[in-house]
Amino acid sequence: MANSNHIPEWIAASRSLNAMDLVVGVPIDDQFLQMVARVNEHGMVIHAKKSFLTIPTAAAKGRKPSEIPGLFRPKGAHNHVLAVADKSAPFGMRIMFVLKESVTIPPRRFIGLSYERYHDEWSQMMIEGFLDVVDGKQTQHGLEAKLGRRISNDIKKTIRDVHSPKNAPLTVENKGFNDPLQDTGKLIGSITWEKERKL
Repeated sequence: MANSNHIPEWIAASRSLNAMDLVVGVPIDDQFLQMVARVNEHGMVIHAKKSFLTIPTAAAKGRKPSEIPGLFRPKGAHNHVLAVADKSAPFGMRIMFVLKESVTIPPRRFIGLSYERYHDEWSQMMIEGFLDVVDGKQTQHGLEAKLGRRISNDIKKTIRDVHSPKNAPLTVENKGFNDPLQDTGKLIGSITWEKERKL
C-alpha cells in the first residue's frame, strides 16, 4: 500500500517556500527610482535650499537656468518668475521658470493601493500554489515566478488607474497630459520582481 502520509513533503515545501522572499516593485539598486517611488507613495514637501526652487515651464524645454541666455527676473508683480525678452509674448517676456519657496507633492499610493485591492487574491494564489507544490503539480520556482508576475502586473495596473490627486497645472503643461504617475514610462517600466533568500 502506498504511503499516504504527505506531512514530510508539506514540511519540506513549507520550509523551502518560507526561506524565500519575493521582492516586487522598483529595482532595489536604482536609487533614483527608489526615491521616485517613495515620494509618490508617501508624498513630500520640497523646500528650497536657498531662496527659491526654479520650476521649469514647457518653454524651458528641459534646460537649466544657466543654459538659457538672457534670463532675468522681472520687477514688480511678475517677480516670482525667470523670463526671457519676447515681444510676441504677454508683457513682452516669455516665462521660463516659476520661482517657489516650496512644492508639495501629494501621495499617490500605488503600492499601498495595490496591496489593498489585490492582497486577498495574492493570498489565495499562494495557498493554491503551495498545495500544487506539495502535490508535485508545479515547482517552487514556478510558483514564485507566477506570483511575481501577477503582483508586478497588478502594481502596473494600479499605476495606470491612479488619476488623483491630479497633476499641478504647470506639470500638465510640461508633460502635455494629466496622468499623475506616468510621464516618461520609466517608473511603470521598472516594476519587476526578484527572489531574495532570507538570512
